[in-house]
Amino acid sequence: MTTIVVFVEHSKGQARRASLEALGAAKAAGARVVAAVEGSDAQAVASTLGRFGAERVAVFAGDGRVSADRSARDLAALVREEGATACFAAATSSGKSLMPRIAATLDSTLHSDCTGLDLTGGAPKVVRPWLAGKLIATLESSAPVLCATLRPNTFAVQEGSGSAEIVAKPSSSDLKALLVSIEAKTGGKLDVKEAPIVVSGGRGMKAPEHFALIEELAAAFGNAAVGASRAVVDAGWRPHAEQVGQTGKTVSPQLYIAVGISGAIQHLAGMRTAKTIVAINKDADAPIFKVADYGLVGDAFEIVPALTAAVKAIRAQR
Repeated sequence: MTTIVVFVEHSKGQARRASLEALGAAKAAGARVVAAVEGSDAQAVASTLGRFGAERVAVFAGDGRVSADRSARDLAALVREEGATACFAAATSSGKSLMPRIAATLDSTLHSDCTGLDLTGGAPKVVRPWLAGKLIATLESSAPVLCATLRPNTFAVQEGSGSAEIVAKPSSSDLKALLVSIEAKTGGKLDVKEAPIVVSGGRGMKAPEHFALIEELAAAFGNAAVGASRAVVDAGWRPHAEQVGQTGKTVSPQLYIAVGISGAIQHLAGMRTAKTIVAINKDADAPIFKVADYGLVGDAFEIVPALTAAVKAIRAQR
């Protein structure tokens, strides 16, 4: 049976959903799944991963210091020890920092931000956006170990009632670079990369104060994040953390609502893999409608409040 090693990120004693999706992708491929977890609370997190498809969990306790170089060496050694033919991580900032190092250590090629996998028979294949999202490419890997980061909100979490064997692993003591500190974002808002619903606004909102309409619609859903186009961020209306697009964040939510966004190719590169796209724009010829599943042509200042009221009414009935 194929073995896949999956790096699992965690925060406040809980595995991140994007990592659980990576576990689910490995499990769905019919593989024996080995999870790797490190840092403080690693033991507590490890005890939960059997429910999400892991058959074995390697815990690297370390010494409290964080180093992507050390983590890469530890995981590469685990891949070799387990005889794994693939190594996955979520396409988060941590995963994007770690996986290139692992691929280099294993003399492999990294396939980043994958949205599909085919590991059944023959050489493994991955599906990923290419050329800034202009193309969706299917790539075949001939490397001995397939190294890939998986786009959040793309693969299903496989939750069951299984359990996993937990083993402690020593960490390398050779540290070349250390993570000194992390400045956590404030406000406790959902990150657009991980939110199941994203409501984004563009220049069509006309002024920063009008983004209150976007925030109200996102709040009505209850599990939505606010996004923005580059033009809006450049104008100082919204923080860069909310920017969706080629020079911002790439998102793949279940629902993406674009309000007053024309649909420049740079923006489309960051959201075109969303499951369902709804566009609201007064210009019927706006490029955003070419990728939208549903389009509303009209005044956003009339449509958005009505949509917010409708969402609230539906949720109140549940």
